[in-house]
Amino acid sequence: MNKINDLILIYSQFFGCLRFLIIIIIIYLINNNLIVGFLAFSPSTLLPNHQRLFSPLLEGTDLAACTAVCKQWQNIAQDDYFWKCLCAKKWPSTCKNSAPPITYHKLFKTFYKREINRTLLPPRISLHDLEFYIDFWADGNSLFSQVVPGPALQKGNWTPPPGISPVMRYHLDSPEYKLTLPVKPQFSVPYSQTVTASVLVARKDTNKVACVIHDATFDYVERSSCRKLAFDYLVLSPAYPFVSGIRAWIALLFVEDGDDGDIDVFGIEVDFCDAANSEEEVLWLLDMLDWK
Repeated sequence: MNKINDLILIYSQFFGCLRFLIIIIIIYLINNNLIVGFLAFSPSTLLPNHQRLFSPLLEGTDLAACTAVCKQWQNIAQDDYFWKCLCAKKWPSTCKNSAPPITYHKLFKTFYKREINRTLLPPRISLHDLEFYIDFWADGNSLFSQVVPGPALQKGNWTPPPGISPVMRYHLDSPEYKLTLPVKPQFSVPYSQTVTASVLVARKDTNKVACVIHDATFDYVERSSCRKLAFDYLVLSPAYPFVSGIRAWIALLFVEDGDDGDIDVFGIEVDFCDAANSEEEVLWLLDMLDWK
């Protein structure tokens, strides 16, 4: 499939250059009224006022392909008048400014196609810089309380216990990025009890603390994957006033229901699937928290 795509790209560039050459040759012959001049033709002999005749026939891909032919073709194809014609088709208002802030070549090359997958810059923090304070409460009584180093929450750094459901195993093996932690010792929670969670995170590099989850209630059980879920909305720094509505999810991972109606918890899972699905994205999101 990659070879086919490469061939398609080569053919499109070739025919774009060919169309450009044919148009220039036609204009040259018309200008000189001589077929003999064809043998001595060079693209550099094209007069500037002839640009207006064939520029509407060219596309951006044609001009881009021509810049790779030779230095003369590159100089001609980079003439800003060609690119102004293209911009006039796509954004007519940009040609009404007598002194545009950037060249039409740069304008078209930068904005003619929207970037979908932008490269994410390296995060400014790492999991080694972080420490998580995780607390669970059941009807007001402490159920679990632990300080967890950031690297301990990395995905895939522990093996789930035997006996978990196939759906749970599939969930843990899925490519979605999650912060997971084994619970040792394991504990049980009756269905009738109200369980809440709080998660704080501290930065070792700045000695500041931020809230990830504040007293969120586990009010939803996904029985197919054996998870009890709670969430809270992240409080981000005032430096990001237009970013909101991002949830932090926390889940109790449990084995199949016991006979006594309790859920036996063997792990904890934290994710930010609303906005982040990789370690780098999670770290950027945590860096945006309102650190105190």
